[in-house]
Amino acid sequence: MIIVDHFNNNHIICEKKEYLFFSGTSYLGMNYNTRFRELINEGMEQYGNNYGSSRNSNFRLKVYEEAESAFALFTGAPAALTVSSGFMAGQLVVNMLQEDNYFVVAPNTHPAVCRRQADFYEGDFQRWTEDIAEMIASRQADKIAIVCNSNDPLFCKPYSFNWTLSLPDNKEITLVIDDSHGIGVTGEHGQGIYNNIQRRQNVNLIVIASLAKAMGIPGGVVLGADAMIGQLRTSPFFGTSSPIAPAYLYAFTKAGQVYSDARKQLNKNTGLFNSLLPNRDMFNALAGYPVFYTTRHSLSDFLNRHEILISSFAYPRPEGDIVTRIIINSGHAKKDIERLAHCLHLFENRI
Repeated sequence: MIIVDHFNNNHIICEKKEYLFFSGTSYLGMNYNTRFRELINEGMEQYGNNYGSSRNSNFRLKVYEEAESAFALFTGAPAALTVSSGFMAGQLVVNMLQEDNYFVVAPNTHPAVCRRQADFYEGDFQRWTEDIAEMIASRQADKIAIVCNSNDPLFCKPYSFNWTLSLPDNKEITLVIDDSHGIGVTGEHGQGIYNNIQRRQNVNLIVIASLAKAMGIPGGVVLGADAMIGQLRTSPFFGTSSPIAPAYLYAFTKAGQVYSDARKQLNKNTGLFNSLLPNRDMFNALAGYPVFYTTRHSLSDFLNRHEILISSFAYPRPEGDIVTRIIINSGHAKKDIERLAHCLHLFENRI
């Protein structure tokens, strides 16, 4: 394990040695984007650096409603609710649904949106989609909650959601999708998956997401119908929790062009890396997505010796299999990507 002393842009310093950094989930580079940080500082001048009160107190900061309206408009959802983390977003939704819904959980779903008493499917996502309609039809429960990810940021396998149109129409179904690794990156404008899900009238859609990844905001969001968001907003689980620091939501409402420019640069960087790969078969990758998975786990140690750090660790449990990935972000310079590609050529051609 490398203990980092200093993190600046895409370079980290450990024991006075500098490494190029191709890891993490800050896909749009917001954690060191100068203009975004300026907007956060503007927000701190207006709202302070934290707000620990209940969102349901007898007075409210208008930035929360402004930001939630902006999130709904950005994603195409009817309504949005922000909370302190992506994990909290998942728990808020699970807490609402767990009393009267039977849970069916897809492979590799984040623990934030799982509950202990549920059907956990062993296998890959594609096989699960082939079985899901029959699985639900065989359950006696009238209300079903289906939980899954919007994409596969670990192993970079493509996900299709055509199966949503074949779900049984005689049950009340709530489809909960975790878009933490999609929002800000996927979709024509980074809006994520909400408007891309076709479904029958008996299927209610809820999308949750961590905002701490591409969006650069330490918090989470729930997207869905007005009535559902209203139910969450008045719940004790929400009312007793602390919200996102308002300065970050202020920055979000002002940062449309900042996000747009960062997405364009991310697409450019991802395209450059793809064009320089010595061997495409070395990686699993999704079209236009900045994450590249490999089974060749020795690549991590090799790149470490060349002062390049990539993601390579057991996830989600320490005793699990190693997941090794290269992650491109919008802050990488052309020379950074060229240096990485050069080292990949060395790795491929080593004796």
